[in-house]
Amino acid sequence: MRQPLVAGNWKLNGSKQSISQLLEGILGGIQDVKKAEVAVCPPSVYLQQVTDILKDSPVQWGGQNVSEHASGAYTGEVAAAMLVEFGCKYTIIGHSERRAIFGETDEQIVQKFAALKKAGIVPILCVGELLEEREAGKTEVVVGRQIDAVLNVAGIEQFENAVIAYEPVWAIGTGMTATPAQAQDVHAFIRQRLAEKDSKIADGIQILYGGSVKPDNAEELFAQTDIDGGLIGGASLDAAGFMSICRAAN
Repeated sequence: MRQPLVAGNWKLNGSKQSISQLLEGILGGIQDVKKAEVAVCPPSVYLQQVTDILKDSPVQWGGQNVSEHASGAYTGEVAAAMLVEFGCKYTIIGHSERRAIFGETDEQIVQKFAALKKAGIVPILCVGELLEEREAGKTEVVVGRQIDAVLNVAGIEQFENAVIAYEPVWAIGTGMTATPAQAQDVHAFIRQRLAEKDSKIADGIQILYGGSVKPDNAEELFAQTDIDGGLIGGASLDAAGFMSICRAAN
């Protein structure tokens, strides 16, 4: 039985004061989350603060990105070993904003995946299609390519301790959301793609939905057979709303 995971991606948001208040609200409601694991991914400059507040709690934390390089002349980058020092369990890679805005390629994401695995951090590998790709009927082609890019290099064994997040790009921050059936179809496709290599690993991997999950749609989304929780963007910045989403995983 797969444990649900609800991870908050705070993106480029937060201040010392707002983060303290947000985490206070999360910790105040975490006892009502009976089933799901809960995690937050702050901007890296706030990892020390998050670590100090959450270190004795059941809430996990992680990075929003990682460099494919271990060290060197890469100004502004954060290495996997640095994230380890802050106790990060998870780190997001391949987010659509990283792909679209910063031009990250499938090849780079493969290297980031490998860097995290080597460091003992669980990658949250994001995949998803653009609106025009969905309208052209290319969802499975695009998502399959993104999965295969990592699978064919890293091997199926490396997915045994990894997470995949399906985030239809057209549903991020737009207010649009895939229907539960649409989301389930893609999650099932991803699981089947992995099952072609190893059915046990495919059955065990958590696949999260990451397209405008909100308190009013979370329960129906999480009830789908192959949806194991959510990667939550804007809604994770409000403690009450985020905890409502986490409780939906019960």
